[in-house]
Parts: sequence; C-alpha cells; structure tokens
Amino acid sequence: MELQRAASLQPYNTFGIDAKATLLAEFTSKEELQELLQHPQVKALPKLILGGGSNVLFTQDVEAAVLLNRIKGITQAPQEDQEHVLVTAGSGETWHDLVLYTIEQGLGGIENLSLIPGTVGAAPLQNIGAYGVELKDTFYSLEAVEMETGQTITFGKEECNFGYRESIFKKEAKGRYIVTSVTLQLTRNPTFNTSYGAISNTLEEMQVKELSLKAISDAVIHIRRTKLPDPAKIGNAGSFFKNPEIGLAQFDILKEQYPTMPGYPVSEHTVKVPAGWLIEQCGWKGKVLGKHGVHKDQALVLVNYGGATGNEVKALAYEIIKSVEEKFGISLSPEVNII
Repeated sequence: MELQRAASLQPYNTFGIDAKATLLAEFTSKEELQELLQHPQVKALPKLILGGGSNVLFTQDVEAAVLLNRIKGITQAPQEDQEHVLVTAGSGETWHDLVLYTIEQGLGGIENLSLIPGTVGAAPLQNIGAYGVELKDTFYSLEAVEMETGQTITFGKEECNFGYRESIFKKEAKGRYIVTSVTLQLTRNPTFNTSYGAISNTLEEMQVKELSLKAISDAVIHIRRTKLPDPAKIGNAGSFFKNPEIGLAQFDILKEQYPTMPGYPVSEHTVKVPAGWLIEQCGWKGKVLGKHGVHKDQALVLVNYGGATGNEVKALAYEIIKSVEEKFGISLSPEVNII
C-alpha cells in the first residue's frame, strides 16, 4: 500500500486542473479498500474517491485522502427466465468498456450509453443517461463499502432513490459509501431505443439496413465524437450543466417569445429544455476567455485549453448560469462536481 503526499491530481481529472491532494493512494479490490480505510493517516482525513475523474472540477488543493478506484472485472449470471442476464462489473472498470462487453455478449440495455466518460462506480451516483436511456432502466443492485465502518452494504434500485442525474449518493448518503461493484439486468432480446432524432438520422446517414446493438452503439459514438471534444486533446468534463425541467405553463410562455425553443415532455406538467440551446442563445457558444472557454461545437461543454485554473472555469460557469437566468428565468445547475 503506497501513500503519496502532496500529490498532483492533474493526471487524474479530465479537466487537467493541477490541484494537489494531501494523500493519494489507489485500491484494486474491496479488501484493499477496506485496509486503506483503516490506515491511521487515511482515517484522519476526509476521503475523496476518484475513478476516471471525468465529472469533477478542482478549484483548490484537496485537503483529503484521494483514493483512486482501480477495481476491475466483469462477470455474468443468467436469471431464471433465461431472457435476462445479470452482469456485474468492478467499479473501477471504464464505463465504455462495460458497454462494449455487453454488446459483444449480445446483451441489450446500455448501448445508448456508449462512450460516456468515467467509470462504472460513478454511473449510479449520478444516474448517467443519454439518448432516451438512463442507468436506472437496467440497474439491479450495487455493493458499497461504508467508509465509517468498512462494512459491505448492498443497495437495490429502490434504495438508490434515482432521479434525473441524482441518487441517494448525491444527497443523504453523500460521502458515506464507496461503490465497489455494480450489477445490471440486461436482456438477450433487446428493444432498440431510437426515439432521439439524432440516433435515427445518424443510422440513416450510416446506411444501416438492420438495427442491432452495435449499430446503435456506433451511431451514439459517432454523435458524441462529433459533438463533444476528446478530453485527451482539450480539457473538459463533458456536459457541464443538467438540462433544466420547467413547468408547462412557463414553457408555453417562453415558447411564444422564442418559437424555436425545444422542449421534451417529462410529465403532464413538466418539460425538459436543452441547456445547450439556452446557453447558445445567450451567446456563449465558442467564446474563448484566455485559457478557457465554451466549446465551439457544444455550448454545454466548458473547456480548459491548457493552463486554466479551476476557479476560472467555475467563474465562467456561474456567469453562464446568471445570463440564462436573466434571459429566460430558468436556473441551470452544474452536473459536474465542483470541489
């Protein structure tokens, strides 16, 4: 077990922000994690768990023990009805690698979530979603270690209290548990979800004659690579803001003022409005402010062109929030965890 002191976190976050951690260590198994949590120096500090570092913005040095999750492994076990299969993945697995594995195995359910950055362990924390699918749609259970006691706890779907980019782990259970594995319930007879227009259009452009898990995954990968910058080339954390949900009455009023405003019904009384559209209407898309800015192809993405500080990116985020509030009366919320 190696503990690094005053270690740079720049290699471990996709924004490429150079913050330092009081202590840095990695774990490759649940048992190693439990041992780490009992280490006197780790015990004495707050804990921060990092997987892929793709959903975090550091604005200062981290006075904590930062633990890098490296738990790997994917296994599957059929259920009694033979149609559904339980797939369990170590929380340190790269999410997209898990998606590719399920496609190779002919198991449907998460193909629309292709190329989402980050690790498996982070997926249930914010109930990741894209193109009409959310993690909760296939979620079965997860195992987590309670930081205080080191005990292993199992959470089913109901206990996770999933919402839009939300779970119990971002609310009352925040900072109390470390996810070690996630189990999904997938199907051998998938129903393909092409309800989002971008997928249907891309499948046509790709001249796909017959729908398949791989075809949908390839379409999603193509869309994401077209719209979103590669963190290996430009520092970013993907979509920085959640798509806001507003009341139908408010949407109807705004629609009269802004006829091109898109909206997607969430319920009888609620409409989801794309945050990227709102930000673009406020003139932010493609704006460069020194070493940081808003991506030229996707207004939802804030970028670090190299050498920007976390506080500069944070300040930009809140300027965007302010301008959207002033223009539309809609409050944006960051999807990224600001530390």
